[in-house]
Amino acid sequence: MGSHRERDGHKGGVLPKRIILVRHGESEGNLDPAAYATTPDPKIQLTAQGIAQARLAGARMRHVIAVEGSPNWRVYFYVSPYARTRSTLREIGRSFSKRRVIGVREECRIREQDFGNFQVEERMNVIKETRQRFGRFFYRFPEGESAADVFDRVSSFLESLWRDVDMNRLNHDPSDDLNLIIVSHGLASRVFLMKWFKWTVEQFELLNNFENCEFRVIQLGSGGEYSLAVHHTDKELLEWGLSPDMVADQKWRAHASRGDWNDRCPWYLDTFFDHLPDSDDDNVDKNDETKSLSVHS
Repeated sequence: MGSHRERDGHKGGVLPKRIILVRHGESEGNLDPAAYATTPDPKIQLTAQGIAQARLAGARMRHVIAVEGSPNWRVYFYVSPYARTRSTLREIGRSFSKRRVIGVREECRIREQDFGNFQVEERMNVIKETRQRFGRFFYRFPEGESAADVFDRVSSFLESLWRDVDMNRLNHDPSDDLNLIIVSHGLASRVFLMKWFKWTVEQFELLNNFENCEFRVIQLGSGGEYSLAVHHTDKELLEWGLSPDMVADQKWRAHASRGDWNDRCPWYLDTFFDHLPDSDDDNVDKNDETKSLSVHS
């Protein structure tokens, strides 16, 4: 369990074996967007199909945790306060016994992006078309939020999550594998991944939304780094919108040691600097040459 004990300087608690992000099941709003015109977004319910999806997702997640890991495991849930996520959690929970669940917390910061209050379908269609032209990350819905706003509150949640782990607020036995399941929404989950893996805005724009009750498994690799590639295939990652460079980084993370730096990923430096010298000496030589030319001109 030694590789579980540190995360970017955090030493208080045992690190989770997995963090699983799952989107809610099919909702009345997914089935008929007109529902948002008469029902507040937080009160939108699951459909019968959404309930079935949530039950199946629970069984699939239990399989990932129980079959692919240690026999000694526990789960802790975080859930958005919206009706559709709470109902999704209720159905997911049918796959777990009380002995396996060490807790659950409703967390407002992982709620759905605020699109405004009641949403008239015709108006929302025009607004979403504008968002496509403006950019999905920075476009702020009238009377609502941008994805950048969601990023800020999800970042705050992530800091609280690590404090929970560090201070063992989850009351977790360190001899058991800890699995965190976050029941949230499509955009909030994509923003969580963006924050976790330090993806750029441009990379965020590439990502496809989660399907209803689709989930992503962020899992500790052999060296103590977290990666999507421990559980998921290259094909899945590409289908979700990750670029080949992003997939390569995930595969590197699956075996990387904690604190290692992947200098092969171009977005770390190449995106921002075109012609960095290989060493300080090269830079000094060029500066001296430039000064010399200036003196003699």
